[in-house]
Amino acid sequence: MHKQITSSLLRRSSPFLSRGTNCKPLVLLRGAGGASQPHLNTTTTTTTTGYYQPQLHHHHQHVQIQTRYSSHSPMGLPPTNPRKKVTLNTLQSMYKKGEKITMITAHDFPSAHVAEHAGMDMILVGDSLAMVALGMEDTSEVLVEEMLLHCRSVARATSRAFTVGDLPMGSYEISPQQALSTAIRFIKEGRVSAVKLEGGAEMAPTIRAITTAGIPVLAHIGLTPQRQNALGGFRVQGKSKESAKRLLRDALAVQEAGAFAVVVEAVPQEVAAFITGLLKIPTIGIGAGNGTSGQVLVQADMTGNFPPGRFLPKFVKKYGDVWGEALRAIETYRDEVKGGSYPAEEHTYPMAKEEVEAFVGDVRRLMNANASAKAEGEGEKDA
Repeated sequence: MHKQITSSLLRRSSPFLSRGTNCKPLVLLRGAGGASQPHLNTTTTTTTTGYYQPQLHHHHQHVQIQTRYSSHSPMGLPPTNPRKKVTLNTLQSMYKKGEKITMITAHDFPSAHVAEHAGMDMILVGDSLAMVALGMEDTSEVLVEEMLLHCRSVARATSRAFTVGDLPMGSYEISPQQALSTAIRFIKEGRVSAVKLEGGAEMAPTIRAITTAGIPVLAHIGLTPQRQNALGGFRVQGKSKESAKRLLRDALAVQEAGAFAVVVEAVPQEVAAFITGLLKIPTIGIGAGNGTSGQVLVQADMTGNFPPGRFLPKFVKKYGDVWGEALRAIETYRDEVKGGSYPAEEHTYPMAKEEVEAFVGDVRRLMNANASAKAEGEGEKDA
């Protein structure tokens, strides 16, 4: 009976639905004279739920409007101060002028979207997503395919920032040829602008093979998390004279191999600043003081997107409390749903009273007709 009522009502009252989900509603845009005119350059995206997302492009007023009635649209207004796309030339120019380079990690569309709006120069799809996005124990678990999925998500949100994808453990150490093959996948499938890999002088041939193929490489020396077992854990590097010399040799080697910049992690600030002064490429510090050319932090760390009691490295400054705010919001939502105060009137869609009455009347007549037919059929069967 439910199927009969539904199909009958849809055929009578919804000509759009009876023609399928690809029909386009007429969208009007007010022109300079105030008159509403059909816009001729209209594209419509139909979501899996059957909602429409018209995107209007007005050639004279440069107006872009997005309308989607589903709640999960990730888009909003574009940045108020659009900027030029950051390139390798941009980064080199900033370095020469002594302008600090800002870098942050992102692991999906929302985290990249906010970093892009915040004006980050560089966005790193770091293998730290193994923990902050996938709940893994450490970075050694994450796979190339998982990194590529997250790189594509980040790339969809970034049109200005310079994006870098982290090559995961096991995807580049075997040979320069293996590393080049993986790097090509990150550019083609991951849609990032550059790749990052860990290691110093021993990785110079690998860096050279990738950069020779035209793929920018961000090197990473000092504390290299993928090699934590060989380093005896997450320990500060370069604390002795000999260790500091090794760091300098690593920095010079990756520079000579063609890296466009180098991440320096968990190194005394005096050593990091000295190395920075000797190089001709930018250094990006993380736990290396403010004498480097720029800084990078894991976004989940610096925004406070983690539960209370979690350990934070000494170098992390917590700039927000995303976890606390999200927890407060979700708890409030839970309480309002259980208490019946949400959704309120302002959260519902209006319907004309006469349309409601007509709808209810049609359904009741159909139900009565079906009930009568059923009773009639049962009576004939008994007879």
